[in-house]
Amino acid sequence: MSFAVIEWLDVFTRNEYKDILLESLSFCQTNKGMEIAAWCIMTNHVHLVFRCLTSEKPEQVLGDFKRFTSKQIVRAISENPKESRKGFLLEQFKKAAEKSSNVKHYQFWRHDNKPIELWSNKVIREKINYIHKNPVEAGLVFKAEDYVYSSAIDYSGEKGLLANVLVLSMYET
Repeated sequence: MSFAVIEWLDVFTRNEYKDILLESLSFCQTNKGMEIAAWCIMTNHVHLVFRCLTSEKPEQVLGDFKRFTSKQIVRAISENPKESRKGFLLEQFKKAAEKSSNVKHYQFWRHDNKPIELWSNKVIREKINYIHKNPVEAGLVFKAEDYVYSSAIDYSGEKGLLANVLVLSMYET
């Protein structure tokens, strides 16, 4: 699953906003049965490979995650005295909400998620490789495992920021 900030705005250039996502993913792991196999937070979008171990459907868990994080991040932006883009970002979120029938004040996430059914080990490997190489392709790091806001480090034998990442044994680099 991939999903992006409206207008592909580079919100996640600040670690405090990425940390909100991490805390929420951790909550979903603990309380909503989200089992995460791979993840990556880029400057304007997020990639996740996950499944739900409870009766909740993945789209329900993701919807809850997006609703909660959108409110938390908009609040963090509006309360951040160091955020030089505050007025611009809040105005963009407000304009997007005005165009949406189901958002009242601020729309943070785009509505068009990019779900991909992972129906074989080959497809799973391809998608995890793509997710982990995303920061390398963007020029943020030279090696995937050096990008802190990703599960690539978990796949290199080290421990990343998000606990309980299910490192798939069929994964090959």
